[in-house]
Amino acid sequence: MTAAVRAYIALGSNLDDPRAQVESGLKHLARLRQSAWRGASALYRTPPMGPAPQPAYINAAAAIDTRLSAHELLDELLAIERAHGRIRDGSRWGPRILDLDILLYGEAVLSDARLTVPHPGIAERAFVLLPLFELAPDLVVPGRGALRDLVRNCDRTGIERLTA
Repeated sequence: MTAAVRAYIALGSNLDDPRAQVESGLKHLARLRQSAWRGASALYRTPPMGPAPQPAYINAAAAIDTRLSAHELLDELLAIERAHGRIRDGSRWGPRILDLDILLYGEAVLSDARLTVPHPGIAERAFVLLPLFELAPDLVVPGRGALRDLVRNCDRTGIERLTA
């Protein structure tokens, strides 16, 4: 049997009750097949990245230990998005009901037509770095360096950590 790999997943929504969408996404991740839940960050309200005008986002990060391959995990995340009504139409950085991205899959560095890990924007996006830092402050992002250093250098403008 394949050894479990720690995977970190980013969640985001800015449509159709974003907080409820992200919380539902977290519940789905906690029940993911061949995986064990390891925790989630707080929720963050963040300014949108991409075309304006669009509503603010709610973002979070989650950690799981999974026996799924990286591509199987991607397929499961896409299924969760579809279950929430997400239609991937090829547009980038626009409003979305639920977005789930694999940030890290163990120490793997992968790049193919379907998946790039570590996530290509991980080092520049405070809405990813801050929730991830809550979960794993001592993490080293392959090819990018210590998460602590990435967080120290990120622009936190407009980001608000939400309380329960």
